[in-house]
Amino acid sequence: MRVPLSILDLAPIARGESASDSFAGSVALAQRAEELGYLRVWYAEHHNMASIASSATSVLIAHVGAQTQTIRLGAGGVMLPNHAPLLIAEQFGTLAAMYPGRIDLGLGRAPGSDQNTMYALRRDPASADTFPQDVVELQGYLTGNTKVPGVDAVPGKGSDVPLYILGSSLFGASLAAALGLPYAFASHFAPASLEAAIALYRREFRPSGQLAQPYVIAGVNVIAADTQSAAQEQLQGIRRVRAISLYGRGRRGPDAETLTDEQADQLLGSVIGGHVDQMLTYAAVGTPAQVSDYLDGFIRQTGADELIVAHQATSIQGRLRSVTLLAEAMTAVPA
Repeated sequence: MRVPLSILDLAPIARGESASDSFAGSVALAQRAEELGYLRVWYAEHHNMASIASSATSVLIAHVGAQTQTIRLGAGGVMLPNHAPLLIAEQFGTLAAMYPGRIDLGLGRAPGSDQNTMYALRRDPASADTFPQDVVELQGYLTGNTKVPGVDAVPGKGSDVPLYILGSSLFGASLAAALGLPYAFASHFAPASLEAAIALYRREFRPSGQLAQPYVIAGVNVIAADTQSAAQEQLQGIRRVRAISLYGRGRRGPDAETLTDEQADQLLGSVIGGHVDQMLTYAAVGTPAQVSDYLDGFIRQTGADELIVAHQATSIQGRLRSVTLLAEAMTAVPA
C-alpha cells in the first residue's frame, strides 16, 4: 500500500552558505515537490542552531506560498509554549487568508532549543505544562469558538486551519487521541517510542469535529541518489553535520562549524556517533528501488497514513534529486 508523501524542510544552511541561500533552496524544493505531487511541505521551529534557518516558520511559509500554487504548507511544527496562542492564531489566520485551503498548523511542546535559548525567548520553563490547554485555546480562536470572552483572532477567526499534534513520546499521542486530532511522530530524529505511540493513539482516539478517524503521519529520513555509493557518500556527509551540531550545542569558544571532515569523523568515533546513528534509525538510503523497498516496509511496520520525509542530502542539488527520485519510485508501480 502506498500513502501520500510529504516533506519536512529544515531549511538547512550549508557550510559556506547563507540564510538567503537556504530560503532560495526551500522555494526550489517546494516548487519541485508541487510538480511531483507531494501533498505538503512543513517547516520546523528551531532556535540558536547555526545550520537551520527555519526559526520563523510563519514568515518562511509566507515566502514559499507566494512562489507556489497548490501544495499545502505548514509548520511541523510551531513550539506552542514559546508563543501566546492568540499570536499563533493571528499568524496562521493571516496565512490562511493569503493562501486559502493550503495552510496546516502542527504543534509541539518542546523548546526547540537549549536552556540559554529558552531564557532568550523569555519562555517560562513550566509553560509546557499548559500545552493541552493552550492547544484548546488556539483551536477556539481558529474555529471562531473563542475560549477567552471578548477576544478573537483577526485574521484567524473561522479560518479552521487544521491542527496536528507533533510528538516523540506517548504524551503527544495521548493528547492527539483525546482531542481527536491527527498525530505526527518525529521518528526522523527521535525513533524510540514510534510503535508504542502510534498504538496508543489509535487505541485511545476520540472522533472530533476535525477528524472522524485516527490519522498518523510518520517521519522518516531519505537519501535517494542515482547510485548506492552516491547515497552512502551523502549519508556520511549528513552524519558529519549532525556530529558537529551535537558537539557545538551550548559550547563556548571556537565555532564548531569550522571543524574539518577529519575532525567530524573523529567525533563520529566517539559517543556522539552513537547519538547520531540513533537519530537516523529510520533512514531510507540508496537507489530509488532500495529507498522504495525500505519505505514500503516502514509503511507496513507503522501503518502510517502518510509519510513526511526529511530529504537529508547536504546540498540543495542533492535534495532536489532525492525528492525527484523518491516521487518517481513511489508512483512507478503500485505496491
